[in-house]
Amino acid sequence: MSFCIGLRPLAVFSAFFAFTQFAPAQTKVAVINLQRAVFECAEIKKADQEMQAKFKPRQDEIDQLNKEIAALAQQLQNSAVKLTPQQEADLTAQGQRKQRDLQRKTDDLNTDAQNYRNDVLSKSSLKMTEIVKKIAEDKGLDLVVDTSTTLYFKPAMEITTEAIAAYDKAYPVTAAAPAK
Repeated sequence: MSFCIGLRPLAVFSAFFAFTQFAPAQTKVAVINLQRAVFECAEIKKADQEMQAKFKPRQDEIDQLNKEIAALAQQLQNSAVKLTPQQEADLTAQGQRKQRDLQRKTDDLNTDAQNYRNDVLSKSSLKMTEIVKKIAEDKGLDLVVDTSTTLYFKPAMEITTEAIAAYDKAYPVTAAAPAK
């Protein structure tokens, strides 16, 4: 009987030792502001400049149409007494045509710009995800959480700046040719 009592502490200690061997190690976690990481990388900044340049002529055309419509409205307002009914109808019809043209051009520009932006962002987001995975593997991280869903974290846990630097290194941007 005393032999069993002497084994009991040994059995408890052995079970505790076995449990600690199988218990998971402490999870290593980092956080990233993925939106900031994508938007602050050099590639996105260059793409934004290229988008502005690409769509500028169309925006200038829209701005010109706005000026023409405003001029027609001013002409109608200032000359209402001097215009014949036919001239007034012609100016009104011209303004309406320009307004429809403006709406169509604005809608087309917005759609094209949104498609361009979505294409660039989706490609960059995929590349950034790969960069974050590489950083996590290199640092032995078990989990990387986006700050958009995190209420609190220690600033030392954030890898956003590191991810931006790694992205810029992995996908270097060449300077754009100067405009002539």
